Amino acid sequence: MEEKTVSGILSHEHTKAHLTDVNYMPPLIEAVPLGIQHVLAMFVGNVTPALIIASAIDAPAEMRVFLVQAAMFVAGVATLVQTLGLGPIGAKVPIVMGTSFGFVPVIIPIAQTSGLPAVMGACFVGGLAMALVGFFIRHVRFLFPAVVTGTFVLLIGIILLPVGFAYVGGGFGAEDFGAPRHLWVAFLVFCITVGINQFTKGFLSEMGVLLGIVAGYLVAIPLGMVNFSSVGTASWVALPQPFAIGLEFVPVAIIGVVVMSIVTSAESIGDIAGTVIGGANRQPTSRELSGGVMADGLASSFAAIFNAFPQISFSQNVGLVALTGVASRYVVAIGGGFLLIAGLFPKVGAFVTTIPNAVLGGAVIIMFGMIASAGIKMLSLVDLNKRNMIIIGVSVAVAIGLRGQPALYEHTSAGVKAMLESGLIPGAVAAIVLNLILPGKEVIDHGDE
Repeated sequence: MEEKTVSGILSHEHTKAHLTDVNYMPPLIEAVPLGIQHVLAMFVGNVTPALIIASAIDAPAEMRVFLVQAAMFVAGVATLVQTLGLGPIGAKVPIVMGTSFGFVPVIIPIAQTSGLPAVMGACFVGGLAMALVGFFIRHVRFLFPAVVTGTFVLLIGIILLPVGFAYVGGGFGAEDFGAPRHLWVAFLVFCITVGINQFTKGFLSEMGVLLGIVAGYLVAIPLGMVNFSSVGTASWVALPQPFAIGLEFVPVAIIGVVVMSIVTSAESIGDIAGTVIGGANRQPTSRELSGGVMADGLASSFAAIFNAFPQISFSQNVGLVALTGVASRYVVAIGGGFLLIAGLFPKVGAFVTTIPNAVLGGAVIIMFGMIASAGIKMLSLVDLNKRNMIIIGVSVAVAIGLRGQPALYEHTSAGVKAMLESGLIPGAVAAIVLNLILPGKEVIDHGDE
């Protein structure tokens, strides 16, 4: 009996050692539910950008279904490439890929002024730019010290918040915008999401957003806020359609998205590092960083071809890896497979599009607020001296000021107007340029080469 006990303890310790190995494959009975858990943690966040952009341009119901379906399919393919690798492409660590929220403030004005084909063309080129950053990562990291990346993340959250509150009111252009039923349902989702996140532990806490949306959805049905007609008309199975939206290359739109792509590379580096440190208890290698950022970029170009928006590693799953202690890339690859399969069934996408805007609004204002607070956390690690305070202050002033006063540039071309109106592009450029020209620049440690 004692031998069995000792043997069991040794086996347990051996298993724990395996769990921190990115190349360990748990038994399928464990790997499958763990993989699905990763998908559930990012599912809402993956499809929400497509719904926000579609709502901003008042896209018809069938287009919304199509965009959601594309988002799921592309995220699945991107996750498989990121985890399993394709030559030098892919970090080969447990990273779930999905649609980036960071591009939403840039894409919306482009979509409204130049159309979705211009968005896809710009995203295709932007993805190639990000892949180049990954390839030359050692030579460009000086552009992204903590003061730049922290300011960038803070601006994403601040600029997205008005979009979130537009959803709370019922969505862009809603005839009954601000109606009490929208506000009460959004408030319910908000309360449930915060409550579950703060007063529960473990996996249940990670599921706060999803459970809040489910509760809000169920309440919205008897209030007449849910329309199932798109589900009935959607096909059961449909293969992806490359170039269905098309690629149109508008120079100013390309410049805006390329700048965003380069700046977003810093977020990707942070997510890869966080995943490896939290799951495998070590620093990421230069090969993992390079392969991961290249995968983000090429997945974004692939996404443009297959009618989806730019891809990035999902921060939610960084915390999930640290929480579960399972660093197996094969577990996450299984989740990617489920995402890919879901993208082949339009009825799944149609069902997602029936979620009322107010329900999503109650959740996304928390998500956007958390992005802003993540930026504040990053900036809290920065020496807030005179130089860095200038970089932060001027960048925020440029981003929020230009976005709030569009009359200042109303006589510029549509493309320039879209770039300035995003706020994020001029703010990010200001942070990068000021960091380069002001004295006392921070030296970045490249770590393990």
